[in-house]
Amino acid sequence: MRRRRCHGGEGRCSGVRAVIIGAGDAGRALARALLEAEGDLTPVGFLDDALTGETVSGLPVLGGTVDITAATWPARTQVVVVAIPSLPPVRVASLVGRVAEAGLDVRYVPPGAAAGTDPLRLLGRDELAVASIRARRFVSGRRVLVTGACGTVGARLCRRLRTLRPAALIQLDNDEKALARLTAESETGRPAVVDIRDASRVDALFEEVRPELVLHAAGFNHDPRWLERQPCAAVRANVLGTRNLVRAAVRQDVERFVLVSTDQAAEPVSVLGATRRLSELVLQAEAGGQTCFAAVRVGSVLGSGTSPLGAVAGQLAAGQPVTVTHPDAARHLMSAREAAELVLEATAMAEDAETFALDTGPPSSVLGVVGALVDGLRLPDVTIRFTGLGPGERLRARSFADSEAMTRTAHPLIYATRGTMPSHWRNEPLTALLDAAARDADDEVRALMRRILPEYRPQEERP
Repeated sequence: MRRRRCHGGEGRCSGVRAVIIGAGDAGRALARALLEAEGDLTPVGFLDDALTGETVSGLPVLGGTVDITAATWPARTQVVVVAIPSLPPVRVASLVGRVAEAGLDVRYVPPGAAAGTDPLRLLGRDELAVASIRARRFVSGRRVLVTGACGTVGARLCRRLRTLRPAALIQLDNDEKALARLTAESETGRPAVVDIRDASRVDALFEEVRPELVLHAAGFNHDPRWLERQPCAAVRANVLGTRNLVRAAVRQDVERFVLVSTDQAAEPVSVLGATRRLSELVLQAEAGGQTCFAAVRVGSVLGSGTSPLGAVAGQLAAGQPVTVTHPDAARHLMSAREAAELVLEATAMAEDAETFALDTGPPSSVLGVVGALVDGLRLPDVTIRFTGLGPGERLRARSFADSEAMTRTAHPLIYATRGTMPSHWRNEPLTALLDAAARDADDEVRALMRRILPEYRPQEERP
């Protein structure tokens, strides 16, 4: 019987690299089954607080569960499997939340069964295959720069791009430790520790590496409620950072520039949505030149800061009631793979100034996602408390505004709208906005965003 082996950071695995939490009887049995199977998962080690540094069933115990990121990144882990059937549900939920925060997929083996809390199950549909041969061929042989390379979408983009044979892959992020972990995954990919808010550093990098494609996934995409209290920080990261990159791209005659935006930019009600909409307009203001600009609007990416998964897992771990804004709250959910492939497809299809979105069907019920997570963890009854819509929150997600003409593209799963600059757009108010953000003048920033974006109507202003 053939046994696949791939220990720690050594060698190459034929499947998805998995670390098993728990080196007891259940964990060892699972490791043996995976090694002997022809399935997708290849175990590369264990995490066990009592056995760190030992070898179990031929696999190393990489560390404990205190710092999952530090223990798993040397092994280039992609999936973590919790295999301690006796673990109380609250501890299971805590581990699930910490694994999700580490940006890894998580699965759980409950007593007497093999069930999963793999985020893909929470989509409520099959994962969509988005990237076409055209998109894959378009990347080959080109110099590609990915910003926000350590974020959920950015990291998935980098991993996908490594397989497409770019002439060069530059992975930009301002988190040095996270970038070191990402770079350690493969010899393909050059790290660039750069803060996109620093125009001089951005210019120097572009002049040095001369990218042909820029995939801009950096910026703040936190919980909208948090960004409502940080409008200046959001403007600096999302608007100023984008403008710095766009200007550098124009100066260096970059071939194509694709912004990873959000569906919250459609008729925004939040600071997050408004700053992302402004980022889109910064791109559109430069349309028609040598560089082709486009944006993609992604929904709530499972495993990211905008996904309901992390907050729910944290509440379950603390034994608290799960909070949901409204029984009818619904979001466009997508996997990180879907978001990354949407970006690649948009890169190949873009002509100039389009905004693309993936057709994922009707928005998914947030209450349904919570139920799927609780069921997957085999938890007892959980209390759900409805809090009502707060600042920056809307009831149902949408990909395009009523004023945007939505059309089908050559790809059956992707919609687009052709961007046009608003007649009221001027550079002076944008400059004033950036100046106010630099001075941390929150009230002035909010007022200027309303002035520049008449469609921006914060939740508290709506009837």
